[in-house]
Amino acid sequence: MRCLKSLGLVLLGTAVSAFSGCSSLMLSFSGPESVPARSVPGIVLTRPRSDMQEISLSRLRQTPPDHHQLGPNDILGVYIENVLGKTGEPPPVNFPEDGERDPSIGFPIPVREDGSIALPLIPPMKVEGLTIEQVTNLVRKAYTQDQKLLPSGKDRIIVTLIKRRTYQVLVVREESGAKDGVTKRGDGAMIDLPVYENDLLHALNATGGLPGTDAKNEVLIIRDDGKRGARYDQFVSQVKMSKMPCQAPPIIPDAPNVIRIPLRFHPDQPPTFTEQDIILNKGDIVMIQSRESEKFYTGGVLGGGEHLIPRDYDLDVLGAIAMAGGPVGSAGNVFSSSQRRGMGGGGGGSGARTGPVPPSQAIVIRKLPDGSQIPIKIDLNRALTDSSERILIQPDDIVMVRYTCAEEVINTALSLLQINILTGFR
Repeated sequence: MRCLKSLGLVLLGTAVSAFSGCSSLMLSFSGPESVPARSVPGIVLTRPRSDMQEISLSRLRQTPPDHHQLGPNDILGVYIENVLGKTGEPPPVNFPEDGERDPSIGFPIPVREDGSIALPLIPPMKVEGLTIEQVTNLVRKAYTQDQKLLPSGKDRIIVTLIKRRTYQVLVVREESGAKDGVTKRGDGAMIDLPVYENDLLHALNATGGLPGTDAKNEVLIIRDDGKRGARYDQFVSQVKMSKMPCQAPPIIPDAPNVIRIPLRFHPDQPPTFTEQDIILNKGDIVMIQSRESEKFYTGGVLGGGEHLIPRDYDLDVLGAIAMAGGPVGSAGNVFSSSQRRGMGGGGGGSGARTGPVPPSQAIVIRKLPDGSQIPIKIDLNRALTDSSERILIQPDDIVMVRYTCAEEVINTALSLLQINILTGFR
């Protein structure tokens, strides 16, 4: 037993002496070009998501007029005694299918694509943009004054609205989620929106509500313009093919027929879209994109893995390590169960494996807009009390937790000591 103690003292002495000799290896371990977190320029850092505010839902809905204004594909109910309907016969009554409006009276007369209606014995009449009351007066004037087909003051003319025009739009939702054993689903729905309800808020409400946390915090509206879309595809192809090997990836702008509607924004960058932008027309596409690509990746002690970044709140480097099952704020134990499973600075596989002395260094490899990468060095011990070390994680970050040279030596020495002590008891 005395020999085992002597061996343990020798191993600990070796570890302590190695600690002073590891300073020259530290630089090569973390990479000669690593930038300390507190020295990283602000342009490389992620803006806090907690500072963002929700958009007012009223901005996603159009303001309806006080009175319905007619347009193509509206259907009017018209009754004109002795012209559309015989004397003594009651006018037809039309009950709406949805049951949300009052019954209408009259024979169905559609508003044509040119905004006019066709009635017996008189020329076509332009009604686009007029109210029901204005059309009633216009029809009465045509039959009693212009054409003199009916006695003035004794006519029986009724004009009502049977059916409002609708706009057919496509809503595509790429939100991910478990459904029938599939981890990602894409739902599409073709919906008909009545006039004055043909806006973004009603389209979302009709297809499941606002985007969930598995969707991006924005909605794309793609206008029905196939020709411009084809030209845009050709433009993107030409730009990407013209890129030289040493050039940074080109910044591709949105297509001219695409409108981005943010659902959350930073106060200093309020959305600039207008009410006209959220009004949907026939053939428009509403697109909700999945956040599946908003992930960060782990390596080193944490093992290889990918993890989804929260959408509405901030995730700093300590939170990312904790999410991956890594050691945060724990000093470990010489005889811990994690030590029995194994240890090492480059452990792969799932889950973190730590020694008695936990790793104190993390490297975040961040992709820059020009396609290059910057390694950011974080002191995990300092990060517990210094917020400048706790950088926020952004998509495509690679988080690697690693031991310093001294920590590797000490853990190895303690591991050998543990093995010898356990062997001595047998």
